Amino acid sequence: MVLDWPNETSPVGVAHIAHPHPLFGGSLTNKVVATLARVFATLGWLAVRSNFRGVGATEGEHDDGRGELDDLMHLVERVAWLPPTTPAVPLALAGFSFGSFVVAQAAAQLQSLGAPPRHLVLVGAAAGKWPMPGVDPGALVIHGEQDETILLTDVFAWARGCDVPVVVIPGADHFFHHRLPMLKKLVSRHLLGAGAEFERGATAAGPAATSH
Repeated sequence: MVLDWPNETSPVGVAHIAHPHPLFGGSLTNKVVATLARVFATLGWLAVRSNFRGVGATEGEHDDGRGELDDLMHLVERVAWLPPTTPAVPLALAGFSFGSFVVAQAAAQLQSLGAPPRHLVLVGAAAGKWPMPGVDPGALVIHGEQDETILLTDVFAWARGCDVPVVVIPGADHFFHHRLPMLKKLVSRHLLGAGAEFERGATAAGPAATSH
């Protein structure tokens, strides 16, 4: 596990970032995953990167997303409070390729428990490769125009079902070669904008809840 700490002494939240398919070289050192971690850390989040089971020195074997989901949910529970005596902090989930499938499932599970993540970022969403669940329309979905691993047409077909927008980077392939700066900028803008929107909503709801 790698923890990317923000400059602030107290993180504004915890972001879990999931890597691409383990059987095709995916690990926490993947460049897209590392880029996502840097964006979150720069904006004050504690970014958590961990290898899926069977990768590197981790135990177990690849489990087609089932065991990986269990592992991620276990991490969410363990790292949601830092230190354990403090209240829960906001949660963000981000995933690339196969990792997007895992975090989308985690987001759906957390939603069913009444504790949805503050942010959900799906890069190279695994539609057409794995049974991606529907996601909240507020999620950020980024895909490469020239992705030959996960076809853009499959992503659009999945996105229609949950009415979520898809941000397409022109000329980008599956691994976003030479497009990582653009990816970083898009995620940063989204997090800042979504955070401001959340604060405005909380402020608007506050007085209404206390007025008589």
